[in-house]
Amino acid sequence: MSVHDYTFDVGLSQSAKTPAHWYTAPEMLAQEQARIFARTWQLAGRVEQVAQPGDYFTTTIADEPIIVVRGADDQLRALSNVCRHRAGPIACGEGTRRRSFQCGYHGWTYALDGRLIGTPEFAGVENWHNDEHGLPEFQVETWAGLIFVKLDAGGGPTLAETLADLPERVGARDWGQMRLAARKDWFIDCNWKVYVDNYLEGYHIPIVHPSLNRELDYARYRTETRRFYSIQHSPIKRAGRLRVDASADDNEAQFFWVFPNLMLNVYPDNYSTNLILPLGPERTLTVFEWYFTEPEREDVREQITQTVEFSDEIQLEDIRICEAVQRGLRSRTYTSGRYSVKRENGVHHFHGLLAEFLTR
Repeated sequence: MSVHDYTFDVGLSQSAKTPAHWYTAPEMLAQEQARIFARTWQLAGRVEQVAQPGDYFTTTIADEPIIVVRGADDQLRALSNVCRHRAGPIACGEGTRRRSFQCGYHGWTYALDGRLIGTPEFAGVENWHNDEHGLPEFQVETWAGLIFVKLDAGGGPTLAETLADLPERVGARDWGQMRLAARKDWFIDCNWKVYVDNYLEGYHIPIVHPSLNRELDYARYRTETRRFYSIQHSPIKRAGRLRVDASADDNEAQFFWVFPNLMLNVYPDNYSTNLILPLGPERTLTVFEWYFTEPEREDVREQITQTVEFSDEIQLEDIRICEAVQRGLRSRTYTSGRYSVKRENGVHHFHGLLAEFLTR
């Protein structure tokens, strides 16, 4: 099976969806990690985690172990978390280091900027220079208190090009005053693209999400696409489980998606990020993080609880349908489908980017 067995048609009304084996074949994921996840800006963490010199946290992007650290010079860096000696781990978890990291295997040490500064019991090795063996560094940028990392330095869009006018569209909201209020991890038995496909259309809301459908004005639900992101809008019909801003002329739920795997759910009083991480061809982790203003206040804590409970209800409905779809994609009777012109332009946009990056 090859990525070249599918030709994307820019004409929505004529186009066929990506083939079923793209969602089931193990070899697809290796190509996606190399050609998509390593070449795009991936959400790695939050600026508040590395607020002071020496603060760091570890993560993994496209199977690559990463340290995000604020150096003694106050510069933010994304470094390889793989020792240049025998591939041991340089750091674990998160915390603060005063001067250096030490490999947990043989004790090699690295400065906070990645320079190799200590190689115990390594005397006598010929043609070796410490300054040639520092930790590789990756591109790192920030936006709205979030940290993004890109592994592949060989071209591709900048973070500014990726986000385009998205920051301006949410610029009226004071995200700088919002702080992490809650987090949940969900493990789902489906391909990561099944979950993204599902997110990118409101077509299923009346059937799959009856409670959410009562909150949103589905008749006015619409999707816009940009080069590397899309946005789904829907007016909120009334003050119910989705809270509204009584002082605003119009209250709207906005669901942003940034290629390939980041979702931003923006409501009048909060926003959340959903990060979609492939764990295998048919296994996915979705990481939910919610942000509120003054999350420590008692009345806000109650709002957070209600928000997370409603999100959990919707997520469980999505999990059931996504896992059912994954089983259906293995059927001998299904190879591909067609798009609803009215409701699935966001899915079509995603599939076009998939084809572009995988066949580039």
